Amino acid sequence: MTEAIFSDFGRKLTGDSGILRLMDDLGSPPPPGIRTYALGGGNPAQIAQVESLYRAEMERILQDGRAFEDLIGRYDGPQGKASFIEAVASYLSRSYGWAITPENIAITNGSQSACFYLFNLLAGTCTDASACRTRRKILFPLVPEYVGYADQGIEPGLFVGIPSRFEDCGSNTFKYFVDFERLESYLAGHRDVAAMCVSRPTNPTGNVLTDGEVRRMASLAARYGIPLIVDNAYGLPWPHIIFTDDATPYWDENVILSMSLSKIGLPSLRTGIIIARKEIVDALSKLNSIVALASGSLGQAIAERLIRDGSLISCASSCVRPFYEEKNRKAVQWVHRYFAGGDYAVHKGEGSIFLWLLMRDLAVPTKVLYRKLKERGVIVVPGEYFFFGQDESSSLPPAESHPHYSKCLRLNYARPDDELEEGIRILAEVYKANRR
Repeated sequence: MTEAIFSDFGRKLTGDSGILRLMDDLGSPPPPGIRTYALGGGNPAQIAQVESLYRAEMERILQDGRAFEDLIGRYDGPQGKASFIEAVASYLSRSYGWAITPENIAITNGSQSACFYLFNLLAGTCTDASACRTRRKILFPLVPEYVGYADQGIEPGLFVGIPSRFEDCGSNTFKYFVDFERLESYLAGHRDVAAMCVSRPTNPTGNVLTDGEVRRMASLAARYGIPLIVDNAYGLPWPHIIFTDDATPYWDENVILSMSLSKIGLPSLRTGIIIARKEIVDALSKLNSIVALASGSLGQAIAERLIRDGSLISCASSCVRPFYEEKNRKAVQWVHRYFAGGDYAVHKGEGSIFLWLLMRDLAVPTKVLYRKLKERGVIVVPGEYFFFGQDESSSLPPAESHPHYSKCLRLNYARPDDELEEGIRILAEVYKANRR
């Protein structure tokens, strides 16, 4: 049989890439007879109170005449389920005073696909009315950043990353900050930036950008006439996996805010929510129509009434945040217990479901440590994958030059306590056997 010939697009998305290598490797089993400690993925915990809320809402739908049959038997429009969009717009405008209407909201099959749409809608080769071609890029102001972004560009070399600065916080903790001097210098010297993108809270580090940092980046976006994409998958008002009390949601017409239902207990229903100005929403709806016809309706239907009456937001603040805050506290406690005596630090736990662990005296790259850990059944994510976005103009240092590049691991602490503690204990044991 003749081998399939793929297009450049096909080769780009199916070729060798960090996320594909990682997902293939995560999916392969550990050695026979070895228990698995699955600290590597991004799956949220299953929280009983949240599940009860969704079960009750599903039962209400099933008992409501033909509501279930209409839900599964009819497409929504490409923008999303109109009543769900209205509920989201009403809640956000009422709660935060944002000047948004249903025309400012689009629904996609998960926020990951929304990012794919946005990155390739805004960046890449652009041809103006006079047939002049330019190549525009997405700028990530705080690297290390989410590995799921790294290979989403259809064209190669679409992303540029600004290395973060960091400060020691004492007690074996540290924190990343946006290097605004470097960011502002890059924007001033490179008019090919199509948009900036940050995750807040940050995947993989658990960092939460301050309100001041977000507003300063939004101001820069306005100055240079580009959008600021804020990935709010772990943020406010839901799922509220933020442990600082001084972070508030932010949106203006220069901001594209990406939200999701995944981390508040509906990951398999793939419901991404984009809040943006009307022309961006119109474009996303057209893309969604071409690629998917429409987005899945079930997540929207389950969450709609819960957003409208405030139940989802109440559950996020009273159940979800305390659950993960306690999980974070335990995970950090176990790291300090088992890593005692090592030259290590944990990123300050401000949000998300991850720990970002720095091992300064590690004698091998974390990609190698990852393989050694997998032989013991411990699955984590090596930090190298989160350092991406090489600048072709060489005006920024290469990602590999960041002092944390090959010294960090991402751990998901949403797993059961016994699995999490034992996984951390084994991790510390393998680390101590591979120190300089």
